[in-house]
Amino acid sequence: MVAPFESALNVQGGIDQPAQINPHLQKRKRRELSVDDYVSGIRGGDRVILSRAITLIESTSPLHQQMAQEVIEKCLPFAGHSLRIGITGVPGVGKSTFIEAFGTHLTSQGHQIAVLAIDPSSERSKGSILGDKTRMELLSTDPHAFIRPSPSGLTLGGVARKTRETIVLCEAAGFDVIIVETVGVGQSETVVKSMVDFFLLLMLAGAGDELQGIKRGIMEMADGLVINKADGDNIHPAELAKTRYQSALHLFPQNENGWHVPVLTCSSIEHRDIDKVWEVITDFKTQTQANGFFEKNRNEQNVRIFYEWIEDSIKSHFFNNPAVQERIATVLPKVLDGEITPYQAGGIVLEPAQH
Repeated sequence: MVAPFESALNVQGGIDQPAQINPHLQKRKRRELSVDDYVSGIRGGDRVILSRAITLIESTSPLHQQMAQEVIEKCLPFAGHSLRIGITGVPGVGKSTFIEAFGTHLTSQGHQIAVLAIDPSSERSKGSILGDKTRMELLSTDPHAFIRPSPSGLTLGGVARKTRETIVLCEAAGFDVIIVETVGVGQSETVVKSMVDFFLLLMLAGAGDELQGIKRGIMEMADGLVINKADGDNIHPAELAKTRYQSALHLFPQNENGWHVPVLTCSSIEHRDIDKVWEVITDFKTQTQANGFFEKNRNEQNVRIFYEWIEDSIKSHFFNNPAVQERIATVLPKVLDGEITPYQAGGIVLEPAQH
């Protein structure tokens, strides 16, 4: 009888896997924090706890939302003492480079700054890049700066829904300058304008007339215009653009706060005239505090927060209602099959719940 063929390709049994190398090594579980733990950590300047608190307020869990609300309420008495700056501009204008140069200038002057960078989320995957810390290498390692990239989600214009609450936490943590960077020119600017004290628009020289339709609406909201990338061969075009924008601004109606919107040029790469941008912002703060507009603007922001909170609460309670969820599940297939119109389906869902 012929012996069975043996091949070196056969899978051998091998050896038994050893037990854990260190049987005493336990997987460390992150300690759950109470509301007081969050508040004391934030007030003590603990960046890790601040980050966890921001994650808490961004959570959609009802339990987390309740705790986050308590944390925010306890932090409110320590908030409101910062200068809030919104920064926007078309993609490619150099927002991240400008913020890094601007931020490092401020920290060198003794300021504590927090950068809330809204990162665009994918409509398909709901994911986002969250790459601002990569783009702001120097600022991300600055002990006097805190960078928090947040996914924009699907809210208006890509603005993170919880940015207002995040501002409160950062102010309670002792940051005296809060910078909110938007995704880019779009509807988000209106929302960011409503949560900051000074709204800065970054521009490019020679961007072309194709952007004029966008610029008009944003320029009317801006408190300051800065022509970025004014370096090398672009210095003369930047100065020419500055003159043109100054002329265009004279055609706009005067601001109710009495502020005349300035136009500046700067180079974020060469850090040239970054200090002048800060001078303009501090002049704005001084003037608007003197004429009462600064406080008036803050009060209007609080009223807006009031209405937004009510709207968010109504939507949350409505869509979390089991009866509403059941009706939606019933009518959606009919909409897809064309049995009823979306408007009829909406009317059915909004009918008073049966008791």
